[in-house]
Amino acid sequence: MSTFKNPVGPQPSSVYWRRRLLVGLGVLAVIVVIILIVVRPGSGTPTPASTKTPASTTEETPTDGATTPPAGEGSACDLSKVTLEANTDGTSYDPGVNPKLSFSLKSLMTEPCTIAAGSDLQEYIITSGDEVIWSSKDCQVDAVAAEIELKPGVPFGGPQLEWNRTRTNPDGCETPGETVVADGASYHLEVKVGELTSKSTKQFLLY
Repeated sequence: MSTFKNPVGPQPSSVYWRRRLLVGLGVLAVIVVIILIVVRPGSGTPTPASTKTPASTTEETPTDGATTPPAGEGSACDLSKVTLEANTDGTSYDPGVNPKLSFSLKSLMTEPCTIAAGSDLQEYIITSGDEVIWSSKDCQVDAVAAEIELKPGVPFGGPQLEWNRTRTNPDGCETPGETVVADGASYHLEVKVGELTSKSTKQFLLY
């Protein structure tokens, strides 16, 4: 008879079965430990942490001295693609009515662009024949620098100035200028904005 199936000894067989069970569990535990040491679950090659440096969100300061346009504005206008037109609010003026002078800028570029066009760069010039009669620069005060944004094909209207029909003197404006000739006399308006000059003069008559 097998002593494995029927333990022999002074103690009840249940005692020997419990001892065998404990020994078996101990052997099983040792085997499991050995397997865990060899296999090392979860010890696969670790994924290296990304060494890529995230893109910086800080804007770099230009090093060429150029001024970066504010957000939403275009780049500087190409002056060869900007037109300047001299305007008046009429073509002839009755006695006592003063002409109102203005200008318009228009960009031929395909994207919005910015251009310096403050009053410090604006000049309205009235001529008669080859003679300069009046210039807005002669008696200008408190000129202001400014930049404007031009949208493609959309005219930008400059400020409107009223001419009081008198001459100006580039040497000083302490005394009122001489009143110009009227009675149907012809005058021409030319406008300058920085390096731009109106493509043609605007003619008008004074009565």
